[in-house]
Amino acid sequence: MWISIVIPAHNEAAYLKDCLDSFVGQTRLPDEVIVVDDNSSDATFAIAQGFAQQFPWIKVFQRTSADEHIPGKKVVDTFNFGLQHTAEFDLIGKFDADIILPPNYFESMVNLFQANWKLGMCSGLLFIQKDSDWVYENIADKTHVRGPIKLYHKACFNKIGGLRPGVGWDTVDTLLAKYHGFETQTVPDLKVKHLRPTGHGYSSKNHQAKGTALYKMRYGIVLTKIAALKMAWQAKSPSLYIQTILGFLKAYFQQKPFYISKAEGKFIRKYRWRGIWSKI
Repeated sequence: MWISIVIPAHNEAAYLKDCLDSFVGQTRLPDEVIVVDDNSSDATFAIAQGFAQQFPWIKVFQRTSADEHIPGKKVVDTFNFGLQHTAEFDLIGKFDADIILPPNYFESMVNLFQANWKLGMCSGLLFIQKDSDWVYENIADKTHVRGPIKLYHKACFNKIGGLRPGVGWDTVDTLLAKYHGFETQTVPDLKVKHLRPTGHGYSSKNHQAKGTALYKMRYGIVLTKIAALKMAWQAKSPSLYIQTILGFLKAYFQQKPFYISKAEGKFIRKYRWRGIWSKI
């Protein structure tokens, strides 16, 4: 199975070397890794270029974009830029530049995809450093395939129509995969080190974008309140709940375009409610 990986990178000089070292050290190397330097002002491009000169399967491209931090959209736009430069692939990955993979990561992924033709999306789990220990980054269920380490089968990626350019892209893709009959899987034994915790540098405006994303996924106000409560509880931030609801209401009154169709929205609401009732 041909594996193509796209790594969007903006000012990742502090992490990129360790990240790419973990790709180079794989027991089953990816067939191509495309690093997209997105308007960096540090040594990101130079570091990536150094690896590209040493390993022909690593390629580097530069993209010019706005300096403004736009959660979700900026990274998806950068990924799509890199996607245009990929070869024909069987598995396509969107990986962050601040992760360290275990050596058997891609070997395990290929075995899982080959063993299950319904598998559309797969990953390990993310761990962050606390003192001298690495602990699970508890901002999502352990069954959720996280955004920094997304690996898709081509059939699933094409069926869901690629990635949505905005906050929530790494939730809506999972739900759409299930809508189209694909399975998703996480592998607890594959512990990926996340060098920079998720949400670093987020502002209240960014948190409102979470509510906008829930609106665009056609959650409705009740499911949005439940999701907002869960996020606020996990983040230990009451203001996160308020900002999320505010973002949803703004999107509702502004009649923002949806990510998905009515039929997909109906499926997603039923799926979410089943998950809620199963835990009560």
